[in-house]
This record gives sequence, structure tokens and C-alpha cells, in this order.
Amino acid sequence: MSAQSPFSLRAGALSLVLAALSGCTLPKSYVVLINNDDGSTGKVMVTAKEGITELQQAGTGAYIGGADNTPMVVEKQKIAQDFGIALAARPTPLKRFVLYFEASGSTLTADAQAELNRIYEALAERSTPDVSIVGHTDTVGDSLQNEALGLVRAQTVAGLIMGDKLPEERTSIESHGEKNPLIVTADGVDEPRNRRVEVTVR
Repeated sequence: MSAQSPFSLRAGALSLVLAALSGCTLPKSYVVLINNDDGSTGKVMVTAKEGITELQQAGTGAYIGGADNTPMVVEKQKIAQDFGIALAARPTPLKRFVLYFEASGSTLTADAQAELNRIYEALAERSTPDVSIVGHTDTVGDSLQNEALGLVRAQTVAGLIMGDKLPEERTSIESHGEKNPLIVTADGVDEPRNRRVEVTVR
């Protein structure tokens, strides 16, 4: 940001803002709000000596130092032209997957088997992926046994999605057993949504 640019940004949660600063002619400098990786859009307040411009919709922008505080529409082509390099340099967003299991073992459900293809695709999109694999269980059975079962489930998924593709230092495999249920239940409850492995690909 140029020292000649007397403005500040106050961004709401989950906002992605790009700023093009000309460095010489302030009215040509502007900020634009774009969608987050998950498709959501936050809110940004652009504060300058001329006033405050509020951006709430993706593709809207505000000139820095301009007289008009009304948001302007910035065409996608213009965003690509001005911010193409910055957008290309953004890291690939992380992706999370949940794979569910049949009761009392390490057999994936049919839907979870199908979900494996999406994980393969996420791995292929990254040259050096980091992967976190966490196994979980319901509350049926002994907590120590569930800790072990959660690890078996995590290791099963690791074998299915990774093989020899990832080095150990870029892979985390662990079990939470019954300690972090997706659905909180009493002890001894057979809850299918708690029998799962959570995979995060960065």
C-alpha cells in the first residue's frame, strides 16, 4: 500500500478483497470484493477521507480517493486483467471430506466408496499435498477399543487414498475414538454419523 493512499479497509468475516494501487493517481486505485473459495461473500468497509464505501456483493469495488462513495461494478474481465497474477498465486484451497463406516468395523459405506474419487481429484490438484486423516467412532463399546477402531479406520482410508504417493512427513493419521462425536449421544448409542473418518487435503 502506498504511503500516499490515506485509506483503510474494515473487512467483515470471510471476505476476500483485492486492491489495485496505482501509486501515482489515486482515483485509479481501487479495491474489489470477490467470492471466497467456498462461494460465500463477506462485507468490506472502505474508509477514506471522502467517506465510507460499503461493499457487500462480489464484483463490486470502490475507488480510493474518489469523490463518489457509491460502489461500482467491476467486470470479471477487468478483475482478471488487474489481478490475474495475484489470483494465480493464491494457494489451492483446502478441501474436507467425511467418509462413513458400517457398524463395528472398518468397512466403508457405499456412499463413502464413491466419495473416494473426489479425494483422488483433490490430491491430483496439488503438487505437494498435505493430508490429515482422523478416525472417529460412535459410543458403542469400550472407549479404549473405540480409540483403536478409530485408528484402524483412519489407516484404512490412508491406504485407499494414498498408497505410496505421500511421504510420512506430509501425512497425519490419528484417532479421536468416541471423544469428538459429530452427533452427541449417550454412551452405548449406535449413531451412523459418528462412525466416520475426516480427511483434510491442503
